[in-house]
Amino acid sequence: MKKRLLSVVLAVAMTAGLLIGCGSSSSAGSNGKLYVYNWGEYIDEDVIRQFEEETGIKVVYDMFETNEIMYAKLAQDTSAYDVVCPSDYMIQKLRENDMIQPLNFDNIPNAKNIGQQYFETSKSFDPENKYSIPYCWGTVGILYNKTMVDDVVDSWNILWDEKYSGQILMQDSVRDAYMVALIKNGYSQNTKNASEIEKATADLIAQKPLVQAYVIDQVRDKMIGEEAALGVIYSGEAIYTARENPDLEYVVPKEGTNVWIDSWVITKGSKNVENAEKWIDFMCRGDIALKNFEYITYSTPNTEAQKNIEDEDIKNSKVAFPDLSTMKVEAYQYLGEDGDKLYADEWMKVKSAN
Repeated sequence: MKKRLLSVVLAVAMTAGLLIGCGSSSSAGSNGKLYVYNWGEYIDEDVIRQFEEETGIKVVYDMFETNEIMYAKLAQDTSAYDVVCPSDYMIQKLRENDMIQPLNFDNIPNAKNIGQQYFETSKSFDPENKYSIPYCWGTVGILYNKTMVDDVVDSWNILWDEKYSGQILMQDSVRDAYMVALIKNGYSQNTKNASEIEKATADLIAQKPLVQAYVIDQVRDKMIGEEAALGVIYSGEAIYTARENPDLEYVVPKEGTNVWIDSWVITKGSKNVENAEKWIDFMCRGDIALKNFEYITYSTPNTEAQKNIEDEDIKNSKVAFPDLSTMKVEAYQYLGEDGDKLYADEWMKVKSAN
């Protein structure tokens, strides 16, 4: 989920009927329980209650705010949780490090509701679609205020326009910041070419004096409050902001962008595999996927849910449901330890530049 890269793990108790706590390996084997690890604010709480009522399975639900926090937790013990919802590149990393297990699709019949184009996109990080089932997805683009921007917004280059100095919001995320700079220059967002990454670093340092702030969730709130003119944002957030401020418009730049997918996986050490399969199958039900979509506003890959969206503007929205075949898009891939270090080192140069 893309509104999510803070540094603090959320753990807010929902109700007495819904357990929220740390899924430790000592208790993960309890009968009738399921340990779920998901992004903060990434599910309708009523969906969890409904799952418990229909299955009799007690859900222990923890939330994380970055893929890296989630990975570190699983690296300590993959039996701490049964089912997890990582992003594209992290699914690849988990798979390559033997921390998740292949899914038995015979026990997840509702997977048929997931659109084929999303499984096709997933092949970039799960080549045989054996380990993951898409839950939410979206694009990254530019959100701008039509009353504050008088130029055509169709290119990442506008984020380097001195006219908007102090009015630009960038994502405080190494991959998302570099995605913008790399694609602007015609490079892959997954490049490991040092000279291409260094060129992106130079561009980000040159842009830095124009940037009001590097933020995450605050892009949404600052744009709604008209505190900035332009911001890099995730499409799910853009859907929400348009409801709150009609002067805001979202565009995917012509050079292309990232398409991201968050998917359900079962951990290698899961002690409640059958319950985990029931959870994923439940999440793939059309009515449940629709309920979640209406709550979190991040696009659902569930075709049955899409058919039953009552709001025609949302149902036909090119922001919520763009035709990926007509766009230049690429999903993030795991870059390996050397690649991660290269990006992290270069990002530090940007953050420390005056």
